[in-house]
Amino acid sequence: MEISVKTFDELTASEIYELLQLRSEVFVVEQDCVYQDIDGKDSKALHILGKKKGKLVAYTRCFPPGIYFNESAIGRVVVRERERKFGCGHAIMEASKKAIKNRFGTETIKLSAQTYLINFYKSHGFTPIGAEYLEDGIPHIAMVTA
Repeated sequence: MEISVKTFDELTASEIYELLQLRSEVFVVEQDCVYQDIDGKDSKALHILGKKKGKLVAYTRCFPPGIYFNESAIGRVVVRERERKFGCGHAIMEASKKAIKNRFGTETIKLSAQTYLINFYKSHGFTPIGAEYLEDGIPHIAMVTA
């Protein structure tokens, strides 16, 4: 998988379309969750794109401290369903952590994890904090790196 790191202004129109399409495919259609994906924060995010043969298969958006949480943040972690068994999620998470360290100068990262993915995020150094909560009708838990 080829990974690129881009600011919003560096994204092409085709890349924006493709990342919104992937997010909708997984979060809205597959997870049957109606929510406001286009939330006005994409322009403030660093976008991590994972492509195979030129097609987007994995994606995250990352924020410096103070935009989403007090800590740096990773959100919209998504992998195309047919690509999940090939380690794309692990690769995009490691690339996201590296991008945060390189671009924002911090290693402390917070995210809002769907609870069924706790072990996945633990494998990347995240620890659950606080109680489980509903976000868009789906159980989540806050997680942070040390």
